[in-house]
Amino acid sequence: MDTITRRRFLIGSGVAVAAGATAYGIKDLLATAGERPADAKTLVLVTLYGGNDGLNTVIPYADDAYTQARPGLAYQPAQVLELDDHFGLNPGMAGLHKLYGEKRLAIVRGVGYPKPDHSHFRSMDIWQTAQPDRPGTTGWLGRWLDAAGGDPRLAVSFEPVLPPLLAGAKSAGATVPGGDVKLPAAVTPALLKQLGLPAAGESPALARAATCFADLVRVQDLMADVDIDDDEADTGATATGGAAPPLDQQLALVAKCVEAGAATRVYSVSLGGFDLHADEKSAQEMLLAKLDKPLSAFVERMAGQGVVVAVYSEFGRRVKANASDGTDHGTASNILLAEAPLRGPGGSVIPGGLYGEAPSLTDLDDGDLKFTVDFRDVYALLLHDVLGSDPGQVLDGWKGRLTFS
Repeated sequence: MDTITRRRFLIGSGVAVAAGATAYGIKDLLATAGERPADAKTLVLVTLYGGNDGLNTVIPYADDAYTQARPGLAYQPAQVLELDDHFGLNPGMAGLHKLYGEKRLAIVRGVGYPKPDHSHFRSMDIWQTAQPDRPGTTGWLGRWLDAAGGDPRLAVSFEPVLPPLLAGAKSAGATVPGGDVKLPAAVTPALLKQLGLPAAGESPALARAATCFADLVRVQDLMADVDIDDDEADTGATATGGAAPPLDQQLALVAKCVEAGAATRVYSVSLGGFDLHADEKSAQEMLLAKLDKPLSAFVERMAGQGVVVAVYSEFGRRVKANASDGTDHGTASNILLAEAPLRGPGGSVIPGGLYGEAPSLTDLDDGDLKFTVDFRDVYALLLHDVLGSDPGQVLDGWKGRLTFS
């Protein structure tokens, strides 16, 4: 079987799909080393698929309504990692708690949008398109990419499928593979390298497949240099059905690209498994630890390199626990912002801290929290302060912006 025929067979078997929906791969990113302007910042967007319980992430431990609404799920004051006299972080978030104490983590509470939707898919569409009235076909960072010139290497996902948020009207970001690649037994490393070589007379589609196979090899080589703890090395299906590599592997690839000076300005990574309708407390704490350890290490590694990390989920959970010691789909929640200084009105540097009004746990909308900060205000801040873009152009004329007063 010749190289081209083997490629056709393996493409049909789905082997090349993991290498990305575009012809761009890790070699293309590293080839842009040195092209990022020295003063340019980088946005790393972390999506928590499944609807993370915000009330057991940033915990209102001093509010009696919290313990009354979820007696089996509530953390006691002695268990939380205190932020102030009223709020604390989940015990699984020791690394981020340290960053908070160093004024390097900002927590925006009560983030949501009008007329919220409890569906995972529609809610994620709303968050990724930034169009709550009627989610469109372009993502908010895809529209930024359109305005920035459309080079896919400027906006990159290390998830298995390109998320809608990186799809623009005229362009789209790139998906780059990450983690271990599971190959059929007959596909040896030597054969894989051969499949990545160009062949005379092949069609553009097969040439693109060759690039994908070559990228599989390069990513495997990169990941060989990354230390992964055994207890971190499992994958999990996201709420949208895919299975992303472990978060530490995704962030390791981001770090390599940033340190190389790659031109990429936006990276999308993810962690799934947060749809916890039963036995939530210990499961969420374990998931938050899987977020905390690699993310806090990444922030430390990226210190001084102009990287801003934003962590969000498609919705929070309802205030009251259900009968299975879990929580059902809710509304408003928190966004975490880490590291490079953002700037407030007049150019003042915004330190870490608690921002946004915490929603009332008793004044509810049919059992749901009422949002106090529109998520587009946070996006506008990131577009303006991190990406140097006009928020109104990207967010359909939206004029709000998060303030830190």
